[in-house]
Amino acid sequence: MEVRTRFAPSPSGSLHLGSARTALYSWLFARKYYGKFLLRIEDSDAFRSVKENVDKIINELKWLKLDWDEGPYFQTARLDRYNAVIKSMLKNGTAYRCYCSKDRLQILRKEQIAAGKKPKYDGYCRDKYFRSFSDLPFVVRFRNPDCGVVIFDDEIRGSIVFNNNELDDLVICRSNGAPTYNFCVVVDDMDMQITHVIRGEDHISNTPRQVNILKALNASIPKYAHLSIILGFHGKKLSKRCDDFSIMNYREMGFLPEAILNFLVRLGWSCGDQELFTISEMQNIFSLESVNSASSTFNFEKLMWLNGHYINHLPVDYVASHLAWYMQRRDIDYTTGPKLVDIIKFFGKRYKTLKDIVDHCGYCYCDFYEYDHKLAKKYLSGEIKNFFQILRLRLGSLNIWTYNVVYSSLFSAISECHVDIKQIGMSLRVAITGVTQSPELVTVLYICGQVRVLRRLDMALNYIAGNNNDIFV
Repeated sequence: MEVRTRFAPSPSGSLHLGSARTALYSWLFARKYYGKFLLRIEDSDAFRSVKENVDKIINELKWLKLDWDEGPYFQTARLDRYNAVIKSMLKNGTAYRCYCSKDRLQILRKEQIAAGKKPKYDGYCRDKYFRSFSDLPFVVRFRNPDCGVVIFDDEIRGSIVFNNNELDDLVICRSNGAPTYNFCVVVDDMDMQITHVIRGEDHISNTPRQVNILKALNASIPKYAHLSIILGFHGKKLSKRCDDFSIMNYREMGFLPEAILNFLVRLGWSCGDQELFTISEMQNIFSLESVNSASSTFNFEKLMWLNGHYINHLPVDYVASHLAWYMQRRDIDYTTGPKLVDIIKFFGKRYKTLKDIVDHCGYCYCDFYEYDHKLAKKYLSGEIKNFFQILRLRLGSLNIWTYNVVYSSLFSAISECHVDIKQIGMSLRVAITGVTQSPELVTVLYICGQVRVLRRLDMALNYIAGNNNDIFV
């Protein structure tokens, strides 16, 4: 039997970390057993479904490289199929029309709660024939078995049992003719021959209802695996509608997809003490049996550590391609400065996200025409003037601009001026970058390029000479 899994997000928001973990586990399980991974957009709830979110979810899955073999399927394109199944169920008696008013249902609920009972539909319309009421609005309810139990073996949690008398006859079609979530899911899983349903533990209560409907349709019952929740910073469940935990948010914070996937796979699954996994390793050794049923806690420091690792260990050209996307988002023209592979090489070990790299390498691409007054006053004094002039002459005479040549020129100027690198280091750093933190000085000079370095040395000398006092703030 071919393994067939599915990821079925509702487009009420963008893809968040919890949903992405579900997609990853479903994808890994299908890939391990050479099966099929389906993408299904559960957009039957027109009020909550947003087309923009569909596009976001698809793009975010592509960015994570979680490719699908079939789909995306859309529930809104399958309404005729759902209606046909409902019509068949009405005919064979596994479903029935319910004409109960909202008022009656509200009164029933209040009475049950007052009596200490679990609120549920009482089956009032179950076996009645409403010929005279045929023009009144109605919903369609599934005729749930009123005795016995539903037992399913959860691949993560073991055997789970529900008594049928605790389940009510749920609505499978609303009065406006729209089929409901639990019903659409069942028909979809049946038609798409899903063998394994991997989803969050908040769906456990839906499972017995869906199993009973599948049995009523004489369909095969898939295996179920319900993942534990992920707890956020404050020990609360991650919110689907919280942008702080959306995949796009982490992409824009400068995280790589490999880091996100490696982080997600360890939120509830483990393989000994191993922390780092390639995608191939995940596919080969992932198993539902090794997924923990206890909740997992989001650890931002661990994610940062992973991202720093991948920035420095993935092929530099690949990391540079992600850096290019990030710079475009920041409206930085990366063609006006050093090669991005050099930025990765020189800045990657200092910072753990692409955002931090861009925040601290802007002076390599964007010219500035002012110095911070306090920094300039402290570091650009007359004492440094002679060194700047000699360094300007040496760097200006170079016909090639390599790291080694720049290194030689810098220390030649230092030797000629009888100064120590520690004496002039911060002054040179401020003159070239405008800030007090950067990679080591030779790297800064090299990656900024000859034209920029000479222009900024001239700017610093002009400031020192006091010829253009308006060049600083």
